[in-house]
Amino acid sequence: MTEQDLREKMVSLALSMFQRGYATGGAGNLSLKLPDGNFLATPTGASFGRLVADELSVVDINGTLISGKRASKEVAFHLEIYRNSPDCNAIVHLHSTYLTALSCLETLDPDNAIRPFTPYYVMRVGQLPVIPYLRPGEPRIAEELGKLAPHHRAFLLANHGPVITGSDIEDAVDNAEELEETAKLMFILNNHPVRYLTHAEVDDLKGRGK
Repeated sequence: MTEQDLREKMVSLALSMFQRGYATGGAGNLSLKLPDGNFLATPTGASFGRLVADELSVVDINGTLISGKRASKEVAFHLEIYRNSPDCNAIVHLHSTYLTALSCLETLDPDNAIRPFTPYYVMRVGQLPVIPYLRPGEPRIAEELGKLAPHHRAFLLANHGPVITGSDIEDAVDNAEELEETAKLMFILNNHPVRYLTHAEVDDLKGRGK
């Protein structure tokens, strides 16, 4: 895809997520790796429902603005993930309803916020480690995500929301949608007996196609 194709794809996917309630107001941000090695990102405070392809931010790996509007301050943690995860080519950060609600619970397992109970959660996400609460924009968020990035495809920022990666922007959005649906199911099943996947079943799913 050309850079223009990627710009239009980002706008289209962002609008789709906005229309379905995955993002509200100016919350959340997206990024992807461009063919020239720079990064396309949503501007600061931009609504997923009102992005303009030609106004998207382009930054280098150090976060220096090359063109477009000023990038979100959270692009710093996107770049730290890219530095530490060579297979990552796109990132979605949402304040979606169910995953944000999940991030506010006190009793989460810091290693995996969602105990696996569906195969596609395992195949698309695997595990969902939790980053302890840090003020939005705090540089330590990037540090914590950088440590986990080599081993995980998604992360949950406590009292904040999810960060999800992908091999391209469509894959990252698909992973984000699967993860939000898994969190929704988790709340629906609350107080009901759940048949969780066994360790053997989880191991059997690892490495299989999505």
